[in-house]
Formats: sequence, structure tokens, C-alpha cells
Amino acid sequence: MFRSKFIPLVSAAIGGLTATLVVLLAQPFGTSTTATRRTAPQRSGTRSFASQTTGALSAKQIYEQDAHGVVAIRASSTASSEGGDEGQSQPFGVQSGQTQTDTGTGIVFSKTGLIVTNDHVVNGAGEITVSFDGSSATTRKASVVGTDRSADLAVLRVNPTGLELHPLVFADSSQTQIGDAAYAIGNPFGLNWTLTTGVVSALNRQISAPDGSTISGVIQTDAALNPGNSGGPLLDSAGEVIGINSQIVSGSSTSSGQGSDSGVGFAISSDTVKAVIQRLDGGI
Repeated sequence: MFRSKFIPLVSAAIGGLTATLVVLLAQPFGTSTTATRRTAPQRSGTRSFASQTTGALSAKQIYEQDAHGVVAIRASSTASSEGGDEGQSQPFGVQSGQTQTDTGTGIVFSKTGLIVTNDHVVNGAGEITVSFDGSSATTRKASVVGTDRSADLAVLRVNPTGLELHPLVFADSSQTQIGDAAYAIGNPFGLNWTLTTGVVSALNRQISAPDGSTISGVIQTDAALNPGNSGGPLLDSAGEVIGINSQIVSGSSTSSGQGSDSGVGFAISSDTVKAVIQRLDGGI
């Protein structure tokens, strides 16, 4: 993993970690009246990455349009003293025999019930639940149907029966530029449907995946990201997904080892996400 001499990279998602100055990945983190609102294309069964952009939206419009396509993820794990790779930490950073439930965020990808999130949000979890529409009132159990640890991405599936799912549109992140507006919707510290705003601070950064692989083409943003934001969308001014929020840089941590926002966050680009999903497509 990449190590900083001064400040650590910390997963934006989950707690229960030991506070150290290293790269930490949580184991299961004014309305414009002239803007033309874009309605996300309806998808039935198949996924589409086609952009339907017709103009920039205000933060309020983006929130109203996209929040229904963002879900809260709760992943529970009971650590075992048996098995596992030697030298690997227990899922969620808990001791053997302990059960811990941690939170993250996901993106509705299709009306068939596919959800995209970070692998480190759900890795090692024995039970995963997904809450829709910012409330635990509509909750479904989810199963992992595809993962790529080297890209820190996972695809979940829920039973879509009775759900009115709102898939988000994935943009062409190669068109993203430094200084572009950026919006994050997620569940920091379990506070569902939280909107934060900022800009694209830098492009083509590199971060480390859970398996130690390097993820390239990463988008840096100053939109506030905190534990629980991992797996959620970083959106552009059209409300389209340009990245999946994955890690933050933090010089401080809570008593549980969670880093706090310092204005430097990282999102895996939508182009990387699309490539991974298309590669996994045969299995999901």
C-alpha cells in the first residue's frame, strides 16, 4: 500500500480500524432558474451508459434527481480465528468472535436490482442489507454477485420486486476537468442521503486497492467525504456519475480509528467502473 510520510490515506467508509499513519482500507467508506433538468433514462433489464445531458443543474436539482438512486449499505461480519490468509487483518478490523455492522453507500445501477459499491464496504461480510430512499423503512437483503478487489469494486443484487428503482447515469469521466463542480451523496457516519459539494481538485491520481494493486485515473475532490461515503457517487453538474467515492486523506482520526474529512478525497473514475462492470457482466 502507498504510505504517506505526513498524512494517511483512509477509507471513507467504515469504522473499527486501528489509527495508524498508513493507507487504511476499511475491511468489512442558489438554485438556477435557467438550468434544464435532465431525467435519467429508464432502463429495463439491460444497463446503459448513454448520457442524456441537456444542461447544468443546481445542487438542489441534482439532489432531487439523484438521491433516489443512492442507497445505504450495512454489512455485518463475525470474525473467525480459523482460516483466512496469514497476516491479513480480520474483516472490519474486529477481533475473533466479535460481530460488527458497518455502513457504506451504493449506487443503483439497473432496474433489475444491481447495486455498485466499493469492495472494501462489503468484503468479508456475512450479511448485507440495502436501504432505499434514505430510510430503513424499505430494506432488502443483498448478495454479492461480482467483485474486483484490484479495482476495489463490487456489484450487489437485491430482489427488485415491489421497488421503484432509479438507476443513475454513468458519465464519460475522460471529459472531466479540474475545476468542474462535484457533488457527493452518501451516508457519512450513517446519516443517510447527505449531500456535499465541491470541485474536481485533480485528475489521474493513484490509490491502493485492498489487495495492494494500484488504481489509476482516480479523481481527486474537495467535496466532503467521511466514513460511510465509500461506494457512493461523485456527480457532475448534470447529475451524472463521474466516480465512486473510495478514500480520503486524513491527518486525524476518531477513537475508533476512522479518519475525518480534510478536503482531499478520491473517487474511482466512472470509466474504470464501466470497464470493470463490463468485464464482470457475464457473471452477473
